[in-house]
Amino acid sequence: MTDSRLEARYRSVDMQNPVLLATGADVDCLVDALLAGPAFHDAVHIVSRGRSQKPVGFPDHELYVGVSRDLHVGALTLTAPEVGNVSSVGVPGSRGGVAYHVAEHLLDFSDNSEIPLTLVREAIKEFLHSGGSVPTCIEWKPFEISDGTDGDPWGASS
Repeated sequence: MTDSRLEARYRSVDMQNPVLLATGADVDCLVDALLAGPAFHDAVHIVSRGRSQKPVGFPDHELYVGVSRDLHVGALTLTAPEVGNVSSVGVPGSRGGVAYHVAEHLLDFSDNSEIPLTLVREAIKEFLHSGGSVPTCIEWKPFEISDGTDGDPWGASS
C-alpha cells in the first residue's frame, strides 16, 4: 500500500520530525493551528509521501501555504516538475507584498495570491487525497522564486 500522507513542517520542532496528515480532519487541525499559533508561525511547508523523490532522496515538489488570521485568507505556492513554480491566483482586490513565516522564517508569496480559507483547506485536502497532484480546485499562475538564500528555512533549495 502506498503511503500518501503529507509531511507538514511549520514549527521548529517539526523540521526533523514532521507532522503527518492522513485525513481531511488532520488538514483542518493544521490550518486551525496556524491560525491560532504564535505570530511568526503562520505558514507551513508540505510534501506528499505519495510523490516521487529526486535521485538524491529529496522530494520532487514543495507546497507552501500561508494563512492570515486577521484577513481570513491564505496563499499557496507549489513547485513541481509538471507545473514549475506556481502560486494561487488571488481573489479580486487581494493584496500585494504577501509574506508569511514557517517557524519564524520569512517567506514571500506572490502578489495577489490570497484566497478564502475555505479554498485553502480544500486545496490542501485535494493535494492529500490525490497523492500530491496539483490541486485543481483553485487557479494557479507562474511565479519567479528567489535564489533560495532568503526564504528556505532548511537551506536546501535546488
